Amino acid sequence: MWSYPKILAHRGGGTLAPENTIAGLRAGLAYGFRAVEFDVMLSSDGIGVVMHDPHFGRTLYGDGYVPNFSAAELAKMDAGRWFAPEFRGEPVPLFLEWVDYCKEHKIWMNIEIKPAEGHELETGRWVAQTARARFAAEVAAGDPAQLPLLSSFSMAALAAARDAAPDLPRACLFDKIPANWAHTARALGAVAIHTNHKHLTPELAAAVKAEGFGLFCYTVNTPERAREILPWGVDGFCTDRIDLIGPDFA
Repeated sequence: MWSYPKILAHRGGGTLAPENTIAGLRAGLAYGFRAVEFDVMLSSDGIGVVMHDPHFGRTLYGDGYVPNFSAAELAKMDAGRWFAPEFRGEPVPLFLEWVDYCKEHKIWMNIEIKPAEGHELETGRWVAQTARARFAAEVAAGDPAQLPLLSSFSMAALAAARDAAPDLPRACLFDKIPANWAHTARALGAVAIHTNHKHLTPELAAAVKAEGFGLFCYTVNTPERAREILPWGVDGFCTDRIDLIGPDFA
């Protein structure tokens, strides 16, 4: 059962702002999005930062590896100028800064746990515990729709998240849905399957829905593809093209 928003802004502002930045969140808000998908990995001092790539070079200039830098060092780095000059100086957000901004603006969160290699367990544990603490009141209220959804390609990270915060909902992320997907999802107590829309078929979608899981796709960037997959039973998707596909797209 999918009790969450249907359309999410991918990494904040999609193609309109540097990914995984507060500027991206502002861009999403400007287009009416109050639901976002983003990535979290750990710094050298075990603090979550909003970042997709463990290695520098794409969104951070130079050579470097995120787990080798402290959160304070990462927060001083420029995560915007790679995208466009007007975003120069846009910092790497700390996870807690991001969560607080989203809570203030009532933005629902799909938190992708994105561990650097070898940091799966501690990343899953830290993200789950920290998110659980920030959403203690919502957990106590007993409404899953008010809680963030934790997802990951790392089943080890998801297992650590499950053990650390069993009352936060989880989703298994797959590029291609594997043959043992249902067993894996049940073992992790997942509520949904997240997958690459490029590999989804009507038959796979029907199988996921028949087993009682929510079905979410990444990253759908044309209205035509969105209209194709939604009738298959897809409950939601994220998009980079927040200028073409609005939050109320049907």
